[in-house]
Amino acid sequence: MAKARHSVATRKRKKKVLKSAKGFWGARSTQYQQARRILLHALTYAYRDRRNKKREIRSLWIVRINAACRLSGISYSVFMNGLKKAKINIDRKILADLAVRDIHAFNKLVEIVKK
Repeated sequence: MAKARHSVATRKRKKKVLKSAKGFWGARSTQYQQARRILLHALTYAYRDRRNKKREIRSLWIVRINAACRLSGISYSVFMNGLKKAKINIDRKILADLAVRDIHAFNKLVEIVKK
């Protein structure tokens, strides 16, 4: 009985790792062990940052809304509280878009809040 070898599976596994490490600097893209170690690190960052991206985007929306509110002479917290009391349900993404692209519509919301 011939000895079973794993060369096909091993080569396939190594090629998969090296293909994923394409574009890494130096030996990290050509040597299997280096590539494997760095790829694990990169995938960990990717997993973490997919969640962090959502936080960063939300914080960007808040900054944009706050800047537009300040131009209209009102603070962000007062504006958001006023929207809740006026029962206007617009999410921060849309408010930020209005603040950047359509300042007149945003100013009308500010007027409603001030009343």
